[in-house]
Amino acid sequence: MTGDSRKMKVVPVLVPMPAERAYSYALREGMDAGPGSIVRVPLGPRQVAGIVWDTDVEEIDPVKLRQVEEVFDCPPIDETTRRFVDWVAAYTLTPPGLVARLLLRAPAAFDPEPWTEGIRLTDAEPDRMTDARRRVLALAAEAPAWTRSGLAHAAGVSSTVIDGLKAQGVFEMVMLPPRPVVPAPDTAYALPDLTPDQLDAAQVLRAAVNTDKPGVTLLDGVTGSGKTEVYFEAVAAALAKEKQVLILLPEIALTQAFLERFQNRFGVRPAEWHSDLAPRTRERVWRQVVEGTVRVVAGARSALFLPFKELGLIVVDEEHDPAYKQEDRVFYNARDMAVVRGHLGKFPVVLASATPSIESRVNAIQGRYTCVELRGRYAEAALPELKAIDMRRSPPARGGFLSPSLLGPMRETLDKGEQSLLFLNRRGYAPLTLCRVCGHRFQCPDCSAWLVEHRFRGQLVCHHCGHTEGRPDACPECGTVDHLVACGPGVERIAEEVVSHFPGARTIVLSSDLLGGTKRLRMELEAIAGGEADIVIGTQLVAKGHHFPNMTLVGIVDADLGLANGDPRAAERTFQLLSQVTGRAGRTGKKSRGLIQTYQPDHPVMRAIVSGDNKAFYEREMAARERTSLPPFGRLAAIIVSAEKRSDAESHARAMRRAAPDTEDIHVLGPAEAPLALVAGRHRFRLLIHGSRRADMQGFLRKMLAEGPKPRGTVRAQVDIDPQSFL
Repeated sequence: MTGDSRKMKVVPVLVPMPAERAYSYALREGMDAGPGSIVRVPLGPRQVAGIVWDTDVEEIDPVKLRQVEEVFDCPPIDETTRRFVDWVAAYTLTPPGLVARLLLRAPAAFDPEPWTEGIRLTDAEPDRMTDARRRVLALAAEAPAWTRSGLAHAAGVSSTVIDGLKAQGVFEMVMLPPRPVVPAPDTAYALPDLTPDQLDAAQVLRAAVNTDKPGVTLLDGVTGSGKTEVYFEAVAAALAKEKQVLILLPEIALTQAFLERFQNRFGVRPAEWHSDLAPRTRERVWRQVVEGTVRVVAGARSALFLPFKELGLIVVDEEHDPAYKQEDRVFYNARDMAVVRGHLGKFPVVLASATPSIESRVNAIQGRYTCVELRGRYAEAALPELKAIDMRRSPPARGGFLSPSLLGPMRETLDKGEQSLLFLNRRGYAPLTLCRVCGHRFQCPDCSAWLVEHRFRGQLVCHHCGHTEGRPDACPECGTVDHLVACGPGVERIAEEVVSHFPGARTIVLSSDLLGGTKRLRMELEAIAGGEADIVIGTQLVAKGHHFPNMTLVGIVDADLGLANGDPRAAERTFQLLSQVTGRAGRTGKKSRGLIQTYQPDHPVMRAIVSGDNKAFYEREMAARERTSLPPFGRLAAIIVSAEKRSDAESHARAMRRAAPDTEDIHVLGPAEAPLALVAGRHRFRLLIHGSRRADMQGFLRKMLAEGPKPRGTVRAQVDIDPQSFL
């Protein structure tokens, strides 16, 4: 070994690409990088950031290795987070490098934030005193240091006043550390007035935090029961122990109302983490999380991969929500991975929902989770009176979609000055547009899906790949003018019908396609909560935890919509969604109603919702799952094979099926063409793998993938452990 090589140390570096293992790099003399250090290394022709891992390195002369270019001045990624990356990679069968990439999404944060120039008082006196100078000096004495512009703004003076005092030696220059993204929460800022049931539940959560042991608590409470205020007490307990807290939320649109509730309790807002944040804010949050400055983060599922310094509690709000499932590159369920992160870090996790997932309920019944229930609404507000409208007996008028049995109560609600909500989980104006003359249907050129008409925008849109085209006046097939017809309703069409019945009512449509994006959606939600709308028409966005004080009527336009898609979770999802939507009514104590338009009033889901017998529904659904060994009583995985040519996708999927090991407790179904057979120009085939609860699903799949064909050309094979979507 040469003299130079003896001075160099070899380190394994996990780079953010589909790497199955860490690569070996040489550290230059004088460099120091241990496990968790973030470094810049050459990778092919590029320079990338990677994490020094703690795996064994190859026995190789360091002189033959490429060298680490830079060790960033950043706290290392802690051991728990590194073990979490390994666990997620092993469970989801994802290359560890791709999982590590989720940790490294703010590259500008790897270097420290710059300090800024500030000023502080000295013992010197100004040569003369004015009112402006007096205000400045009084304020300056209240803090050890200020920025020049901040002090001028607070005192209501121009910056020249500050400059004059500085010139006389009254102020001296100092360097100020970076400001926190958000101030530290005050656990005693506004202690809540909890009911006896809430106090009991809060005590269970506080005790879980104080045990310093891993464990999961399911907080199961009806809509409006005050679950948020209860788990805020667990947050306060974790903060009192000087631990960081992560609160996961299923939708960005929920964040604004949640932030205000958090501020009302703790005096400040938590740090946010979601895709709508400005890049600079994301970088500052990431940096201050790893340094420990940020104490509470409220964020979407990706916040689970923030590099917390001393995480001590995770809360998963609306734990049942499908939005927690990531289905791109790394397929994971943030709820389940939150439980894993708590176990690895030896701290508690709280799952909160009014309609818990079957998986969480079974875990509670079998004793793996502690269950805390809140059966009554806060301040004794009554749950809405629910009723099914049999559309066979009370059909809508010709060309309409709203039953007279719903329109009548809407009129009564409007006359009382209260709000109505109509729910339909279909965006746009109509799910299908066709020509009445030749029957031509508008289909996406790149997907096996119809184009959805968005009349507000004058466009036909594919909700799978984003393809957009203008709505023509004439049929492109036969050329006939003014004979295109919209089939079926979307929220825009329901809004049109509402305006025809109630022309004087203030009507708002809530949907994720709103022009103006998340900012406008938040403004609309605030307007509804403030009573600035009479009738709200919305998609599933309206089901997610919103508090509308004057909402006393909820109407479900098409309750049967989610029951006919072949998804084994269809009944559960429909029950959860409709229960959450009807729960928007009567949250402040006013008498309220929920009316459910259905052609299947005797369906178990409809009977369970109307009767309020959640327990019977869950028992029936769990028994059905157990009979068929479906999750959580069995295991599922999917392999989605896609290619630009249908024949390539099909042949690759069939070859993978032939490579499946022969075992008794795991069976492979398919391949079959996916229900969405073409998405974004790629043909799709699915293999569904079904096994017993104790089956080694990952081992089976590893062997199947190792012995099967390797994707070539445009072929891709994606593994989805515990799939939530069956499209």
